[in-house]
Amino acid sequence: MEKKRKLVYVERVPIRWGDMDAYGHVNNTVYFRFMEQARVGWMATLGLNLVAPEQGPVIVTASCVFLKQLDYPGTMEVRMYAGDLGRSSLMSYYELRKEGEEGLYATGEAKIVWADQRERKSMPIPDWVREKLRD
Repeated sequence: MEKKRKLVYVERVPIRWGDMDAYGHVNNTVYFRFMEQARVGWMATLGLNLVAPEQGPVIVTASCVFLKQLDYPGTMEVRMYAGDLGRSSLMSYYELRKEGEEGLYATGEAKIVWADQRERKSMPIPDWVREKLRD
């Protein structure tokens, strides 16, 4: 079954020398940081307060499929897609490309859940967020 996806944001992130590990390529944990940076950039475009908010998005699952070894230097283009909305959750999908090169370096997914930070439990995604995700 094809998953419905809508491109919601593109982030460009420089690859830093310190992103490499002892094997001479970008460490696998950095791919998650690239996806996080795109997610944070997208949330900023929504006008979300990401510093000590009373409510907001949290990540409950994250995965990455590593397709090609990534090396310094360069710039990553991270495309973020939103999937179908649930009551309190949204699946997000990512494509990681190196600018100036063909093909994908990685793909990823993260389940975003809207949460009441004081109660520490999920809550419905606000209507104003839903409006921004509608076609």
